[in-house]
Amino acid sequence: MSVAATQGECVAIIPARGGSKRVPRKNLRRFEGVPMIQRTVGLARDSGVFDRIVVSTDDQDVASLAREAGASTPFVRPPELSDDRTPIDAVVRHAITELRAEGASPDIVCCLYATAVLLTPADLRRGRDMLFTSGRSFAIGVCAYAHPVQRALWVDQDGAITMREPEHRGTRTQDLRAAYHDAGQFCWGQAAAFMAGTPTLSTASVAVVLPRERVVDIDTPEDWVVAEALHRALHGAPCASFAER
Repeated sequence: MSVAATQGECVAIIPARGGSKRVPRKNLRRFEGVPMIQRTVGLARDSGVFDRIVVSTDDQDVASLAREAGASTPFVRPPELSDDRTPIDAVVRHAITELRAEGASPDIVCCLYATAVLLTPADLRRGRDMLFTSGRSFAIGVCAYAHPVQRALWVDQDGAITMREPEHRGTRTQDLRAAYHDAGQFCWGQAAAFMAGTPTLSTASVAVVLPRERVVDIDTPEDWVVAEALHRALHGAPCASFAER
């Protein structure tokens, strides 16, 4: 384990603003009977790796539910960092700055997305361990695309199809290199690297590959329905439909 593992605090920072255009108030909605924000706080708590769990929010209702679940909300996220165009790195830097101002010393930080409802405590522990053993600045949850991106298609306004990479027209899919995307679940990192603005999607990061059945980025009502279906398949617990919330 890296020396960094023994320095300062290990802190979970959960960004959870109150506004959401496509799924209104999604961080307060109940997923399998539990408000989304409380599920994620519980996930962080159950992982057993954090000295502190902090929720960064601009919304008092989110903050109240987060505290009920065991998180702290030591600051209010300012309006300029609370719209849907705010880069997540800026939110993390703000949280670290606020924590340092109150005398805390976060050294290892995990930006844990509030919508990571299918993630497991073991996934978080594996991400932390990979950060330490890799010697890199970040460890990011990624997921493989279901179909080779080299066979992607463009569709024109009149419906005509062209291949994005026509040189792979005859290549077997099993012969194509796998491609991955940011799973939108978590990013472990050295606090100093976040504060320095080191790019996370770069060679400064090690990939923590997550299975597709545990990855849903909930941005739309359709995403919510898919997440519920996957949760039922994984855990067998019935969920009320999105329309009932």
